Amino acid sequence: MIKNIIFDFGGVLYNLDFKNTFTAFEELGFKDFENNMFSQHSANLLFKELETGKIAPSAFYDSIKILAHKPISTAQIRDAWNAMLLGYRTDSLDFLQTLRSKYNLYLLSNTNQIHYDYFTHQIKQQTSYSSLNSFFINAYYSQLIGLRKPDREVFEFVLTDSGINADETLFIDDSHSNFPNAEKIGIKTHLLQPGKLIENIDYDKY
Repeated sequence: MIKNIIFDFGGVLYNLDFKNTFTAFEELGFKDFENNMFSQHSANLLFKELETGKIAPSAFYDSIKILAHKPISTAQIRDAWNAMLLGYRTDSLDFLQTLRSKYNLYLLSNTNQIHYDYFTHQIKQQTSYSSLNSFFINAYYSQLIGLRKPDREVFEFVLTDSGINADETLFIDDSHSNFPNAEKIGIKTHLLQPGKLIENIDYDKY
């Protein structure tokens, strides 16, 4: 029986459309952005450093400007980067309230300070909730802990920091590439398929 559930954020509790950002950056002059710079499953060094807090947003913006083939502004870069962020799955947030009565809930997200600032402000606009973190015992964001999925170290960090056991823990993510290292240390996993919701999962089978 599981006692703990670790949730991914984007694609699980929040709607994303990566193509919006791919298109926006290509309109700024970045050819084949998805394959060369960032996608759901991969990131080049610049974006990895942004996601692990090794560089500040200001340094990220400066680097993008250098790589651009034409003059672009910080606002243009910010808006292109945030274009993938659609909004919260409000019914799923409501369902977390039900799950909290039975399980210990945690959040583990590969994100960055630019996106974090955006969706933290957005929750107050789109929902009746004032904070995403309030649903969880602990919320782990890659840029704050300096670690990101799918590295084994991030899962070991979450288990140790939260004081929970791997064999009592379920990890829910929409990307299968994040599972192998979690499974190697004994965490159970569930792939949330496109179009599916956390409300549809049979938690008892785990």
